[in-house]
Amino acid sequence: MNLNQPTHDGIRQNVRTRYQQIAVTGQSAPSVCCPEEASSDCCSAPADFNSISASLGYSGEELNAVPEGANLGLGCGNPQTIAGLQPGETVLDLGSGGGFDCFLASRQVGASGSVIGVDMTPEMISRARDNAARGHYANTSFRLGEIEHLPVADAIIDVIISNCVINLSPDKQQVFNEAFRVLLPGGRLAISDIVTTAELPPEIAQDLGNLYSGCISGASSVPVLQTMLANSGFIRISVEPKDESRTFIKDWVPGADIDQYIASAVITAVKP
Repeated sequence: MNLNQPTHDGIRQNVRTRYQQIAVTGQSAPSVCCPEEASSDCCSAPADFNSISASLGYSGEELNAVPEGANLGLGCGNPQTIAGLQPGETVLDLGSGGGFDCFLASRQVGASGSVIGVDMTPEMISRARDNAARGHYANTSFRLGEIEHLPVADAIIDVIISNCVINLSPDKQQVFNEAFRVLLPGGRLAISDIVTTAELPPEIAQDLGNLYSGCISGASSVPVLQTMLANSGFIRISVEPKDESRTFIKDWVPGADIDQYIASAVITAVKP
C-alpha cells in the first residue's frame, strides 16, 4: 500500500471542496484552466455558462427555461437528448449540482412524474433547493448523499441521468451497482461522461487533485466501463465516445493536448 496515495475519502473530499467553491461563488466551471500556479487569460473573466452549455448540446430554449443560477456551466454533454423522458416517469440525477438537468427533466415528466437530484455537496443541495423554490418546481426534490450510497429506495426509478459526474467517483463499480439497485426492471441509464481514448500520461493519471476534480484523471476506458456495467447486471450496454467533444475538451487544460486522451461519451444501459 502506498501511504502517499489519497484514500477514496480523500479523493471525494478534494472533489467536494472544488464543487463547494463553485456552489458558493457561482463563478467556476469544470475546466482546470486556472490552477493556482496559472496565469492564463481564461482566468481573467467570468465564464459565460450559457455559451459553455450550448457547446455541450443544450438548446437556447433549454438554457432559458431554468431559473437563474441553475446552470453553472458544468458537464460534458446533454443527457436530455438521450434519456427519452416520458410524462409520469421518475427520474434520478446523479450529481445534480445546481439542479440544471433536474429542472429540464421536470418539464418532460410533468406533474404526474417526479425528479430526484442527489449531490454530496451541501452547498450545491442548498443552491438547487433555492432554485427549485424560485422556479416553483413542485415535482423536483434534492437529497444530500454520495452516488456510491444513494439515499433512494430499491426499484423506484425509471431513468437515471448524469452529466460528467461518475468519472469523479473513486469507486465506479459501486456507483453502477447502486444505479442497478434503485432502477425498476426495464429502467434505463442515460449518461454523459468522460472516457479515456488513449492511456493517460503519468503526470495526468497520477494527479488525484486538480485534474481528478476537473473530470480528467478519474476517467475510465470504454472496455472498463462496459465491464463494470455488465458486472452490475445491465444489458443493452452502449458506451459511445463523441469525437466532436474534443473541440471543447482541448480548452480544459490549455497547451496539454488533453483532447488526445479523453472524450465525452454517451453511456446507455437497461436493467432487465
